[in-house]
Amino acid sequence: MFSRHIIWLLGAVALLGSCATRQGPEPAGSGLTIAAAANLTDVFSEVGPAFKARTGVEVVFSYGATAQLAQQIDNGAPFDLFAAADTKHVDDLVLTGKLVGESRRVYALGQLALWIPSARQNELRELKDLVAPQIRFIAVAQPELAPYGFAAVEALKNAGLWDRVQPKIVYANSVNMAKQLASSGNAEAAFTAYSLVLRERGTVLRIDPLLYHPLEQAMAIIASSAHFEEARKFQAFLAGAEGRAILAKNGYLLP
Repeated sequence: MFSRHIIWLLGAVALLGSCATRQGPEPAGSGLTIAAAANLTDVFSEVGPAFKARTGVEVVFSYGATAQLAQQIDNGAPFDLFAAADTKHVDDLVLTGKLVGESRRVYALGQLALWIPSARQNELRELKDLVAPQIRFIAVAQPELAPYGFAAVEALKNAGLWDRVQPKIVYANSVNMAKQLASSGNAEAAFTAYSLVLRERGTVLRIDPLLYHPLEQAMAIIASSAHFEEARKFQAFLAGAEGRAILAKNGYLLP
């Protein structure tokens, strides 16, 4: 499944650096710490200050690919809340007792998008245009790490394009990294979260949702959290009128 460009990509990713607010969990006792899927980078940068203004609770977000964050939680990382890009990784951790089952909530429905940043590529208006020779590299989050990456591959296969574009695919560690590869010019196009590119220049195409399974995004509180009530407050804020308005404004559909 992996592209022959994966070795090249690793070097490019190293040059780009991290997209996360922080790379590891905040030590226990220093405030509410949320492990958040990379697609939430922009929206949670708005949610965090709004939540603090309403509750006085400081939040630290640690962004990454959903599967990587889930592994950290499984290994005992001291997060308080897990906001994933899917339901599977949350449900798996509920089954093992790492997450509190009764706190599990679907908080948003993500939208997959194709972003072509260069103005010179503005004639590319459909998914099938990815076969054009001027599109040399297409950035996709690794499917086994990121639900949006899995959805991108699924969409290309269901559209009958996978065999023709697979040689162009370069894999990134997350949807934010996929976006950065396109932004830096190391790829002409990127499959990413609509929430990350809806205000970007260039061409932004929302992928037909019939081409991929729904991106239901779930969250749950870490069973070992030292800030259980604060985590509950965050969930309530996100499910309330203000939180839902921020999610909708940033390209998410609401459950």
